[in-house]
Amino acid sequence: MYSGSCLCKKIRYEISLEPGDFGYCHCVSCRKASGSSHAANAPIQRENFHLLSGAEILKEFESSPGMFRAFCTNCGSPIYAFRSDHPGLLGVRLGSLDTPFTKQAKEHRYVAEKASWEEIEDHLPQYPGPHTP
Repeated sequence: MYSGSCLCKKIRYEISLEPGDFGYCHCVSCRKASGSSHAANAPIQRENFHLLSGAEILKEFESSPGMFRAFCTNCGSPIYAFRSDHPGLLGVRLGSLDTPFTKQAKEHRYVAEKASWEEIEDHLPQYPGPHTP
């Protein structure tokens, strides 16, 4: 079981299963949503994501056609994202976890859109766009 929250702690959630393998996404939308050079997103089935509090301030925003990002309307923390063609699969923002998470990233996606000031210095595979194993 994992627990998470937004910065102001008004949104709280639990994940009832281990999140899947994750990677770093460098797309422009993830950079803007995270306010950083990339986002760390781990897949989880929506049925295993349990919102405990804050439903009234959790907002889903369509950032590009078919791509939705959920965030706290009070503090702005990103919580998860999903695609309309796969609404049952959430990409949970690992920065919102309160429980220690020990998995390591498997890849970098959308490196063609990475910030010009970012240097990727690890040896993980890099993909110019999306990567689906």
